[in-house]
Amino acid sequence: MVEHKSLGFRIFNAFNYALFTVFGIVCLIPFLIVLGSSFESEDRLKDVGFALIPKHFTFFSYETVFQLNSVMRSFFVSTTVTVLGTIFALIVTSLLAYPLAQREMKFRGVILGYVLVTMLFSGGLVPWYILITKYLHLKDTLWVLIVPYLVNPFNMFVLKSFFETIPREITESARIDGASHFRAFLNIVVPLSTPGLATIGLFYALSYWNDWWLSLNFIESDKLMPVQLLLKKMISNLTFISSQIDTSKFIQVPANGVQMATTMVSIGPIFLVYPYIQKFFVKGLTIGSIKG
Repeated sequence: MVEHKSLGFRIFNAFNYALFTVFGIVCLIPFLIVLGSSFESEDRLKDVGFALIPKHFTFFSYETVFQLNSVMRSFFVSTTVTVLGTIFALIVTSLLAYPLAQREMKFRGVILGYVLVTMLFSGGLVPWYILITKYLHLKDTLWVLIVPYLVNPFNMFVLKSFFETIPREITESARIDGASHFRAFLNIVVPLSTPGLATIGLFYALSYWNDWWLSLNFIESDKLMPVQLLLKKMISNLTFISSQIDTSKFIQVPANGVQMATTMVSIGPIFLVYPYIQKFFVKGLTIGSIKG
């Protein structure tokens, strides 16, 4: 009977490995196609379309991308927004989640209900636009790309659940020794919450880096255009590329190749950062999701 279970368990594991291997390959193929096409010549891209393996290998598209001042400026804007936005969002979200994790807090249920309502319902695009432009006066500023995403209700609930896994005896001991709530949070809770903060930080970083919706609605200056909106303009309007470079230096503007190269440049930072925080991400998401 034991051997039968052992054999069944091995078959089940082999099936899971095979299934997720195929799933991983399917997810990886589009990325490899974009990568291969970014090194392909423009003529071949127009003749046969995108290619998994470039036949005429060239760095011409990447050379063009790094000659575009708009690309490098947008890359700097996206990096600045992502770094500042992630830091501020973690601060604001943790300062909201930690008090709500304390069961003795007054009006805790009311505040949790309010946060939940904002997660389920929205006031609408027009009131939101009026709030951002007429009352907060954030239009066409760098802060309009940061402030609207400072608190995500889902991230707050995950972080709150993580804070609740920390033994109360630890913070209560600090309180008995004379530490304030804020000092106990800063010196004890935050160091113990590295996995949870890393998980939420990754969520916020991805949200800020991949966002183009805010800039599409509130940014008019080209100097504040993030790389995702720039990429959207490149995809929707191929002539945008030719207007940004001196075409006299080129036989042909590699429009399709530049799209692929810009895509690879835009996902590069997240692709490089993720492996370093993956261990925190898995642990933090698991703990934060099972605690009710």
